[in-house]
Amino acid sequence: MRRKFKNSAQRILIVDDDQDTLTIVKRALEIEGYQTNSAVSGSQAIDLMDEWFPHLVLLDVNMPELDGLETLKYLRKKNEWVSTVFISGKTNVDDVVVGLDAGADDYIKKPLDIRELLARVRCQLRIKQLHDDLRIANEKLSHQVEIDDLTGLFNMKSIPAKIENELARARRYGRNIAVIMMDMDKFKMVNDNHDHLFGSFVLAEVGALISNNIRKVDFAARYGGDEFLIVLTEVDLAGVLGFTRRFKELVKDYEFRNEEHHCNLTVSLGFAISTTEANNINSTEIMKAADRALYAAKHSGRNCIRYIEIGKDGDEVQIPLED
Repeated sequence: MRRKFKNSAQRILIVDDDQDTLTIVKRALEIEGYQTNSAVSGSQAIDLMDEWFPHLVLLDVNMPELDGLETLKYLRKKNEWVSTVFISGKTNVDDVVVGLDAGADDYIKKPLDIRELLARVRCQLRIKQLHDDLRIANEKLSHQVEIDDLTGLFNMKSIPAKIENELARARRYGRNIAVIMMDMDKFKMVNDNHDHLFGSFVLAEVGALISNNIRKVDFAARYGGDEFLIVLTEVDLAGVLGFTRRFKELVKDYEFRNEEHHCNLTVSLGFAISTTEANNINSTEIMKAADRALYAAKHSGRNCIRYIEIGKDGDEVQIPLED
């Protein structure tokens, strides 16, 4: 359902160096219940924009220091869209066209008719509300597209880009990141010995265990089936080893129970950690290295950890562990 705002929730910034116009417009808007603020120059308006966050800006075209057209350019660079209406004594068609082509949402000519002004304000605030509702809906949809319904973790759609961002930050600040691949050992037996609903329950529980045991700066995804991917940022080798060992034991000791069904499981983990010398590695390469480490863990008897250090020019050192 579309949100409905009272006038008192709407903030309108009036920008005009003509004090009489500013006073008249401000009073008319406040009588209607709107919150108002005012500025007499474009530069002052910009400062207020960053502090007050108006829903609508009424902007004079001709002003000292920074005129309305230049001020509008700044407003249109901001991430959040703000309704902007020019108010100007320039009334010929060419001036109106220039103002609208510059990005204004409407153009009101002076001298003002207050009834027309208020009607146009209401119109722009409705459009602003619809724009905000659409943005919120798109953000929710984007979030839903990225999230695995069963586990509550990310799906793999956005993970490569997230890893690329973390690799770039790691290179910039001389830090490491680790990509962990985890596989549920003999998970097929869960479905064979119980049912697929219980199998789904187990995967959801594993997703919750991961979410509850990583930091806010880390992130995780369901890689597919019963495989999971975890990315630890700003971490050294000892930190990754500590995490994987703790998590392996956590799962081993955890009883998955749902009504009459219950079981205990183990996991195999493989991870790749980029050292500070790994300048050229990309998300695909580090994920493939983690997958190779997981393959080594599964072929070492499962319920164990293997890892690969990636150094300069992508050189890899595979280190076996005594589990």
